[in-house]
Amino acid sequence: MQRQLKEYASYLYLEQGLSENTREAYCRDVRQFAEYVEKEDKTLESITLDDLHQYSFVLTDLGISARSLGRIHSSLRSFFRFLVLQKYIETDPTELLESPKKTKRLPEVLTIEEINAIQASIDLSQPEGHRDRAIIEMLYSCGLRVSELCNLKISDLFLREDFIRVRGKGNKERLVPISATAKRELEFWFAERQQLSPKAGEEDYVFISHRRCQHLSRITVFHNIKRYAEAAGINKNISPHTFRHSFATHLLEGGANLRAIQQMLGHENITTTEIYTHIDRNYLRQQLIEHFPQFS
Repeated sequence: MQRQLKEYASYLYLEQGLSENTREAYCRDVRQFAEYVEKEDKTLESITLDDLHQYSFVLTDLGISARSLGRIHSSLRSFFRFLVLQKYIETDPTELLESPKKTKRLPEVLTIEEINAIQASIDLSQPEGHRDRAIIEMLYSCGLRVSELCNLKISDLFLREDFIRVRGKGNKERLVPISATAKRELEFWFAERQQLSPKAGEEDYVFISHRRCQHLSRITVFHNIKRYAEAAGINKNISPHTFRHSFATHLLEGGANLRAIQQMLGHENITTTEIYTHIDRNYLRQQLIEHFPQFS
């Protein structure tokens, strides 16, 4: 697949006349898709429209906006047209791939017991065990986006002061409190991390891969969390973003101020945060039906 990617980059430069920024965006999108294909143990020749839909669902669960997803679809259409042109594949699976529509849906929420079960499913005897426990704890107790977690630097940690510096959308910074549990999980991970030799330029990233010795990608975190959720017997549609949703919902249920939740999540507009008030109402309704079924 690496050969096709290199040829595609040359094709964009020599034959398509696209701007440098557009070429870089297309190649980045296609490389990320190639990583997904590899982790799914598939080949480019075997990719179907259903696979592309599933990949779109993964990206949506990772917090990718409808606008960004539309650009990624454009990149994939361009790439598969190139593969057909070069006779690497016979049919183009993107021919019927529709542009994403902007929809609002209430996100899935985990209970504390379910989060504990997912963490308990992690085998700490494995090299990535302590790393992945720390990842789940940071996603949940700090309410991080998966991109914020993957880009978190050691220099952003102020553990003595009990907070971390997070770079969110638009490279905007915010300070987020870190729990004692998250600090403890990080300490276990850092003891393991000392045995690794990060690649040049990767030394400051908190979470790195044992195999590649570079910071983790969002797709890798997504797949690992899916795997642990399945091992824990959790049947909900879970992604890294699920822990962020759960963090906000549990804060609201505990009586936290909506404005404080907005600041911790890094939402620019409080109307984005207000979705959790709807989740909370649904939660209360479920509790009412469970304990007082005559009201259902």
